Amino acid sequence: MKMIGRPKLVLASGSPRRVTLINQAGIEPDALRPTNIDETPKRGELPRACANRLARAKAEAALELVRDDEELNGSYVLAADTVVAVGRRILPKAELLDEAAQCLRLLSGRNHRVHTGICLVTPNEAYRQRLVETRVRFKRLSEDDIEAYLASGEWRGKAGGYAAQGIAGSFIVKIVGSYSNVVGLPLYEVTTLLSGEGYPVRFGWISGAS
Repeated sequence: MKMIGRPKLVLASGSPRRVTLINQAGIEPDALRPTNIDETPKRGELPRACANRLARAKAEAALELVRDDEELNGSYVLAADTVVAVGRRILPKAELLDEAAQCLRLLSGRNHRVHTGICLVTPNEAYRQRLVETRVRFKRLSEDDIEAYLASGEWRGKAGGYAAQGIAGSFIVKIVGSYSNVVGLPLYEVTTLLSGEGYPVRFGWISGAS
């Protein structure tokens, strides 16, 4: 049974990996409100700025949906956007085989950065943002590695054309920073941000609380 008066949390995402991650932290969102915004980087936009802008845009779009919903009005709204970049170059969220292949060839044997912008809207509609950056180094990928990974289909819809929590975890030589950030939601920063704004992050930790 849920505690009466516990504030509600809406996750502005339909991403299964973001839901899994927030559940891993013992938090069960009350609703998912994925948003359909244009995620195209602006010309010359730096990766950090892009992640911040898109997280804010997702939060704003989700807040509009929440305002129109009597059940969810006054909820906390959490949005995130992950950008994978080599230097200043932002890699796409790969939807096509060619895009994924280009990403993998670019990442092979190199360092890249994963930036996640998180944006929290409080019940009184104050915006709080954080940006988390993780450095990742890939092994040198052979053509066989690339072809077999493309055949797995795991790359589809993933920033940079790979999913660290899947097969591509075996490509990662080194991570400097948050692992959960590379998967799509930096848990330390998310829980710190939520608790700092008064959301009871530990409520769901008590056995049988949800």
